[in-house]
Amino acid sequence: MHFPDPLIPARLIRRYKRFLADVVLEDGRQITAHCPNPGAMLGCAEDGARIWLSPVHNPKARLRWRWELVESHNTLIGINTMLANRIVAEAIKKGQIAPLAGYGSLQSEVRMGKGTRFDFMASDHPERPGEPCYIEVKSVTYRRDGLAQFPDSVTQRGARHLLALKTLVDSGARAMMIYLVQRSDCSEMTFACDIDQTYYRAYEEAVEAGIESYAYGCHLSPSAIEIDRPLSIGKPALYAGP
Repeated sequence: MHFPDPLIPARLIRRYKRFLADVVLEDGRQITAHCPNPGAMLGCAEDGARIWLSPVHNPKARLRWRWELVESHNTLIGINTMLANRIVAEAIKKGQIAPLAGYGSLQSEVRMGKGTRFDFMASDHPERPGEPCYIEVKSVTYRRDGLAQFPDSVTQRGARHLLALKTLVDSGARAMMIYLVQRSDCSEMTFACDIDQTYYRAYEEAVEAGIESYAYGCHLSPSAIEIDRPLSIGKPALYAGP
């Protein structure tokens, strides 16, 4: 996924109200940028951090810049959760997501009943006629103890997504979670149970029911973010059990 416009470097002053960030541009101007990440952004929003912004072309937008990348401990991290689906969609179409190889069609924002929507539905597989695969994507930025960890804040919505996918699997459908780790310094992903143990319980129940689960790391630069390798998913050390 290439950024459509060149990113510009800046320094973070502070992130606040979740979606706002005061920053200083290289020419000394101070501006407020949109922060497209609803999570806690643990380790990704340190005051003074070097960041990269993209221009916002929507004339109705209140803020003219969007925060895209941050550098932490010499590693670039993609903080824009809205890009995760785009990155994964491009990777699926390029055949980089091996478990989804062979599907001829990919539909986004698929509604299944009132109030239920999935990120993608892959269909038209020659060996799976009439058997689509429903896919949810989660963006991962938090790193602790050398591992990528999800989530970085309580996510009731994430647990609901797992329940909805589990319901599909119970009815005989194929369903999949893809955790997109938008950083390059992790070889394994796990779950932050001390932050949201309810989410991990829902994840365990979903996997036991038959949901497939995969994690992928990324290569990042100020010009592009692309999936470059699968990551293993480990059991969390801090899980206290049922």
